[in-house]
Amino acid sequence: MGKRVRKAVLPVAGLGTRVLPGAKTTPKNLLNVVDRPILSYVVEEARAAGIEHIVFIVGRGQSAIEDYFDASPEIEQALAAKGKTDILADVRRDLPEPGQMSFVRQMAPLGLGHAIWCARHIVGDEPFAVMLPDMLMAADPPALAQAVAAYEQVGGNVVVVEPAPEGEAHKYGIVALDGREGRLNRMTGMVEKPPPGTEPSNLFISGRYILQPEIFEILETQERGAGGEIQLTDGMFKMMQTQAFHALEYDGTTYDCGDKIGLLRANLAFALARPDLADATRKAIAELL
Repeated sequence: MGKRVRKAVLPVAGLGTRVLPGAKTTPKNLLNVVDRPILSYVVEEARAAGIEHIVFIVGRGQSAIEDYFDASPEIEQALAAKGKTDILADVRRDLPEPGQMSFVRQMAPLGLGHAIWCARHIVGDEPFAVMLPDMLMAADPPALAQAVAAYEQVGGNVVVVEPAPEGEAHKYGIVALDGREGRLNRMTGMVEKPPPGTEPSNLFISGRYILQPEIFEILETQERGAGGEIQLTDGMFKMMQTQAFHALEYDGTTYDCGDKIGLLRANLAFALARPDLADATRKAIAELL
């Protein structure tokens, strides 16, 4: 087995156009799900998978992300003085130890592949995770922990996938498999938004990856693809010619928080999963209906 997965790259530089105007002044990944920002859940998922260093790829106007993961002496002192220790613990729960997080400016919106490439010097020569924070995954064990376990079993590169909604596989990036037995299968290809009826499977790439560092060399010279951007899927397809890729159909539920209804669904689902909020949430929903 190769090196352990210790680092995760979180591309957060997107404008959040699907959740405007809410994301106009607040980075979309700092929008709340119940009482915590989306990123809080994703960072918690990373830590549960053994990640030791998180690299955020940020854009202009997103300094609030860095501020969120920094101490807030005034708030913390006020809470301590008032004896609100439970709230103080919640405020401090996401704080990293010094040196556990890095923030890299993407400089220009050139696509997901370019965002990942921006992390090359921090990641170095070791396998790493990619977590798309828009996709909030409710799972036990957490989605990335499932991916790390799969990586420790087969090595190479691992892509987390899940079944597309019935009849909608043509809307997603779909994986092709060398047979389908169980949840972990070797990949033979990827197709971005295949014409209806031509999909090689019903499994779409859902926002968690474990990649080998050779992807950086490929992205360095990757030509622009769909939308005039440097696409990560194009780089992965090229690397697939020389390295093994496996698709892991993870056990859990995904909420697309980059979408207004997806964000609403996440709020409801996570509130219903909270013992302290579940009954009140059910009552509020019943009253609205």
